[in-house]
Amino acid sequence: MSRTTITNRVVTATEEREIGKNMWLVAPGVWRVKDVFVNAFIIQNGEGTNWVLVDAGLKSAASKIRKLAQEAIGSANSRPSAIVLTHGHFDHVGSLQELADAWAAPVYCHKLEVPYLTGRSKYPPPDSGVGGGLLALMSFTFPRGPVNVQEHLQELMPDHSVPGLPEWQWIHTPGHAPGHISLYRESDGVLIAGDAFVTTKQESAIAVMTQKKVLSGPPMYFTIDWGAAARSVKSLAALQPQVVATGHGQSMYGAEVRKQLNKLTKEFWDLAMPEDGRYVHEPALANEDGITYTPPARPNYSLMATIGLSAFAIALAVYYNRHKKSEAEKWIENFKKGVK
Repeated sequence: MSRTTITNRVVTATEEREIGKNMWLVAPGVWRVKDVFVNAFIIQNGEGTNWVLVDAGLKSAASKIRKLAQEAIGSANSRPSAIVLTHGHFDHVGSLQELADAWAAPVYCHKLEVPYLTGRSKYPPPDSGVGGGLLALMSFTFPRGPVNVQEHLQELMPDHSVPGLPEWQWIHTPGHAPGHISLYRESDGVLIAGDAFVTTKQESAIAVMTQKKVLSGPPMYFTIDWGAAARSVKSLAALQPQVVATGHGQSMYGAEVRKQLNKLTKEFWDLAMPEDGRYVHEPALANEDGITYTPPARPNYSLMATIGLSAFAIALAVYYNRHKKSEAEKWIENFKKGVK
């Protein structure tokens, strides 16, 4: 089994290594931090202390990201050369303003994500009718922006280079969001897929709480173009990555992830796409100014949302009784803080 030592820790080719509470070493120079139900990443530039933050989690993520930076880079005062966003959904930009201001760091995104990061356009409403779990049913409560970090914002260059990370390239992977991107390091096959696909069933509250590992399509409730989403998964599967880290769930490795990714590509319409929902029959449309068309809501959305909240409460009660009381209480508290 091959091993590579990074900052006095060892990562294998088949697993990520926990380095602290909710912190993992994913691959050489790549670390993951989990905040409630979403991941952010630190990528180191070579052997030096220069690094880039990928995504900014929920509003509660700032302290966790700073702690990871101290642990991974080895300096309490370390600042990134840039913040790169896979997309601008609320759970990926919650701490963005706080961190960008504190670090005076430039924030980079795809040009099609700019409207949602400069206060010009909201994302379309979440699709509460996609099924698959309780988080999907309650997704109508999730914020859809926009945020405004215009003073820090810059567009990614069309040559697919990633600022501060010469070994990496960005790949446009729309579908979940118009300007969604993934990041890839060809030298060792490390892929940060964002929400183009994820490694847990993000629609399910129980799966999110337990972090059950299963390669899944993009979170259904926020995906607004299923045709584009399928093409994005196909393009990432073609890379045949060795390491996959996503916006939600644990990292996956080697033959296991390639096998599951190939299956997801071939059976996308059965495994990833919901049977029904607002964006299943026609996509939302967007350009560089933001959303230009949103399909009409499907019938009974308000009823399904109400049922979802009730079911979510029941599920939490079941989880509460089956697990330690303190763990359930903490998850509920963190979830409430994260979506405010």
